Amino acid sequence: KAVNPQVACVTPMMLHPDERTAIARGLEGGNFFGYSLSHYYLFGDHRPGQTNVWEEFQQKRREMGYDPEAAVTLQQERLAAKVDAAGGNAGLRGAVGTPEQLREYLRRYEEAGVDQVIFVMQAGKNRHEHIMEALELFGKEVLPEFKERDERFRQEKVARLAPAIEAAIQRRVEPESQMPEDYMMEALNKQLIVQKQGEEAPEKIAAQTALGGPRPRLDDLVKP
Repeated sequence: KAVNPQVACVTPMMLHPDERTAIARGLEGGNFFGYSLSHYYLFGDHRPGQTNVWEEFQQKRREMGYDPEAAVTLQQERLAAKVDAAGGNAGLRGAVGTPEQLREYLRRYEEAGVDQVIFVMQAGKNRHEHIMEALELFGKEVLPEFKERDERFRQEKVARLAPAIEAAIQRRVEPESQMPEDYMMEALNKQLIVQKQGEEAPEKIAAQTALGGPRPRLDDLVKP
């Protein structure tokens, strides 16, 4: 029995000493990540093997709330998950900016009680070298501040939530139905072979291949 009180948030990230450079390198990829999630979960009509989500993103991004103009993003006074322009959503921004901006952004997550922030960087056409530069800069100029107090914050949270965690464990009700002690799940291919070749077929095949014999193709064994 266990209760996991950890809270994680996901946000796009690209880091550079120059804000405009960070936006140019990471904004489009972060917005594509958001658009692709919405495509599969909210508004998309997807035909497997045919729909090109990237091309659709390029065509529809503005009308779906992912404005491509960096100038809109630069109007923000501080980082936020979304870009608000003239009262409407102009896309995602997240942790795309300078080290100073990102430190301030993460402090707000920290103050809200978030334990982990998951950075989305390898999205869209973000370049590998830009991602690596951003990670190196993050490790040097952003991470140390939070690492220094992480253990203390973690211990304080564990102590603070201990009564709530214990109460949650006590409220847990074990499911009435349990798997029988002799429950077994057969390999799918074994089931298919038995259906077509009979109960003894899997052992015969295993013995044959163990002696160096040819391994039969599954298609041949289960074909109608």
